[in-house]
Amino acid sequence: MSKEEAKEMAKEQERINHMIIEIDHTIRKLQNRTSDIKSDTIELRKTFWQDVTVNLDEPDDVIETFTSIKQQAELLSERERSHGQLHKRLKTLARLKDSPYFGRIDFKEDGEAEEHIYIGIASFMDRNEEQFLIYDWRAPISSLYYDFPPGSASYETPEGTITGEMTLKRQYIIRNGQMISMFDTGITIGDEMLQEVLGANASTQMKSIVATIQREQNQIIRNEKSKLLVVQGVAGSGKTSAALQRVAYLLYRYRETLSSENIMLFSPNPLFNSYVSTVLPELGEENMKQTTFQEYLDSQLGTHYRVEDPFSQLEFILNEEASAYYHTRLASIRFKGSLHFKALIDSFLDSIHLGGLYFKDIFFRGRVIVSKMDMLDQFYQLDAAMSIPNRIQMVKDWIMKVLRAQAKKEQKKSWVEAEIQFLEKEDYLAAYNSYKKKHGSGEDTFNDFEEEQKFLIKQVVNREMKPLIHSVKRLKFIDMKKIYQQLFTEQLEIEQPFPPEWDQIRQISITALEKNILPYEDATPFLYLKERIEGKKVNLSIRHVFIDEAQDYSPFQFAYLKELFPYSKMTLLGDMNQAIFLHSKDMVNIFQVDPDSEKETITLTKSYRSTKQIVEFTKGLVIDGDKIEPFNREGRKPTLSIVSDEQDLQCKILECIQTLRNRGYQTIAVIGKNANETKHAFEGLSGKVDGYLMEKGSIHYEKGLVFIPAYLAKGIEFDAVIMYNASQKNFGREMERQLFYTSCTRAMHELHLFSIGKESMFITRQPQATYDVLPNSEILELGERKH
Repeated sequence: MSKEEAKEMAKEQERINHMIIEIDHTIRKLQNRTSDIKSDTIELRKTFWQDVTVNLDEPDDVIETFTSIKQQAELLSERERSHGQLHKRLKTLARLKDSPYFGRIDFKEDGEAEEHIYIGIASFMDRNEEQFLIYDWRAPISSLYYDFPPGSASYETPEGTITGEMTLKRQYIIRNGQMISMFDTGITIGDEMLQEVLGANASTQMKSIVATIQREQNQIIRNEKSKLLVVQGVAGSGKTSAALQRVAYLLYRYRETLSSENIMLFSPNPLFNSYVSTVLPELGEENMKQTTFQEYLDSQLGTHYRVEDPFSQLEFILNEEASAYYHTRLASIRFKGSLHFKALIDSFLDSIHLGGLYFKDIFFRGRVIVSKMDMLDQFYQLDAAMSIPNRIQMVKDWIMKVLRAQAKKEQKKSWVEAEIQFLEKEDYLAAYNSYKKKHGSGEDTFNDFEEEQKFLIKQVVNREMKPLIHSVKRLKFIDMKKIYQQLFTEQLEIEQPFPPEWDQIRQISITALEKNILPYEDATPFLYLKERIEGKKVNLSIRHVFIDEAQDYSPFQFAYLKELFPYSKMTLLGDMNQAIFLHSKDMVNIFQVDPDSEKETITLTKSYRSTKQIVEFTKGLVIDGDKIEPFNREGRKPTLSIVSDEQDLQCKILECIQTLRNRGYQTIAVIGKNANETKHAFEGLSGKVDGYLMEKGSIHYEKGLVFIPAYLAKGIEFDAVIMYNASQKNFGREMERQLFYTSCTRAMHELHLFSIGKESMFITRQPQATYDVLPNSEILELGERKH
């Protein structure tokens, strides 16, 4: 380091020291305020009823009492909210104290003096709150850091475009308030900082990397106009991280009108939800709503049907090739995920206006009190020009009238008196309390026996009919199963031809429905048909929807989501190279948006997760892989070890795990092709090595050795990956290419492939120079040889 550089470094450290003093001052001030508010809150809770005027004698007094309680509750709520906000700010300041900022730009706006702008995870002002000492990375001016090299530069503000000249762009690595390194850089975030972030061990939770956002990622984060934003990013390109930082940006940019409750993330599995759960809190924001599409389907259909999950469907595709109806099921999955099948349902719905609905008889105490034929007559007597849901509501109202009339008839029947005789003490007391509440009586008993009997009769009948009424309100009188079955029993027509396997598809569909099973490919069409009959469910509170691993959604599922969130902006994130489901299609073409809507596609081709050597190997596994650019981070080549049998395989994998642990890796994944193979690997090695098994129900994982099926590892990264059996026998079908690629691209630092016998064609097609074949004697070295 030159004298000039050392002098500049010392000057920067002096500023950091000053910044820590300022942050400490603010922390102390906020801690005092927090203590005062906490004391006020405790006191308010203690004296809540002492400070409330309670008088219920006159109507005016009741209003005054209600107002008094409301004012006191609002005061308490405001104090608790203030305490929460201060606590959140203190946590942010603690992080700023450790590393106040990560970047600096010197910018001279046209006609103004030059300004030194320091950029960190949150804004921080001087003691007078007049000047920014640190700018939040989401502030408009901070975009200069991500988008421009020194020279002419501009940034957008709500008031317009600001232009000027950037004279310096500097990056810092600061830990515990100490400058580790600093360097001046050009347009991209410097390799030194990326090397530090990417060279570290993988974590069990995704990291916030706002210091290393690249220009193309910044386009994703700050996009405000597009109704639909499609991000096609190769494995390890940072698309998910950029999307989460986009959420943080939107919450910052529209903080007056947008909250985390207005944003929804559909993630690929519950494990992924846990993996990304710390990113937004690290950036000082609340987590958005998170779910999986399967969880949504279960919430709507799971009470009455066994809804298959996508992983069970995938397990069938991977494992059941010998099944008699394997190819029929594959054709069914493709057809039912298509917009052709949606068109078939729409055509069927048009025909229902004239006939084809099915209802269920309504029973009470073993007798039909409203017949399905009466309901059918009632429905088709209504004006056919009305929508189906409106007619259904009118039928429901008619049924409720019938039930109320029936309730009066039941009150005169002998079974009611018998029920009263056997009322439990608790039931009698409940009835009596209900009577007092209704009549406001101060008496200790009913006024007379006749009144008591009359009231108890009503209570008993109402209790018996309550489940029935609840069921009718929820439209359970519609026979949805029989209606859906008509798609496979009736001769329906669509413009496009049916698949050649249609007759067999009809048969397996009817068989599953009779068992109350909804295969995954049927769940969305069934729910779509159900809602078109009962009334569409539309979510108006969600204003931004994020769909991760969007390439795994079918065209039908996208069409459904578009109708579920009609006024939401959408961000789709995916990689067609990892499209492991049969119905996967191009994300842009299948998600239709209004022609006038703003839409944009951003393609990310640079992979940051894996070393250069791993990327050079994996990019050859997929079509157009030559477009994938590796980040220049050196490492070991992937290795291939061919073993003779299962015993030899497990022995060699144990050696590999030990070597990787000796190298300090904290997250090591043994990836199996499917759940059975993964469980078999875990059971074969348990007792010989510490590790744990990840299954589709798992919601989080910890550091260490994990055994995980390939499809559950999507979106997650590990220090080192061991592919359990990458043999031709195991991965010998073209349809398994994406699954193989997905498995390999989970590795950050090392990738080791083991094969019982002949290796997969996906490996043999790669240039020999991109991986090492290890003889048995060299397993321990794992690629330490000189190349």
